[in-house]
Amino acid sequence: MKKPLIVMSSLLAVASLAACDRQAEAPKPAESAATNTGSMAEMPMAAEMKHGKGVGTVTEIDAAKGMVTLDHGDIAELQWPAMKMGFAIKPELLAGLKVGDKVNFEVDWDGKAGTVTKIEKAGS
Repeated sequence: MKKPLIVMSSLLAVASLAACDRQAEAPKPAESAATNTGSMAEMPMAAEMKHGKGVGTVTEIDAAKGMVTLDHGDIAELQWPAMKMGFAIKPELLAGLKVGDKVNFEVDWDGKAGTVTKIEKAGS
């Protein structure tokens, strides 16, 4: 009975001594725009907008959300392989389109999201 008590007391003493050596670290304030040097080079910049043209098939349309999903071929200007992808689109550009339509389209890419800026049925 004494041995477990001695072991527990020793562990508690070691833990207490270790805690005494630690100094509380004051939280470091987050860097804000006010603490910046004012150099534009240090400010986060938006990615360069890129433009590409593609050919694909409409696989989904959500006019209420302003989205179209296209199964498209390679888009050389954006260095994209063929893939299926959703894009933002103005609802008025969807007029006359339906799932299954083959389309020619143009897209703006900001590095995070794509927006179809022009779309028409292939052969139009």
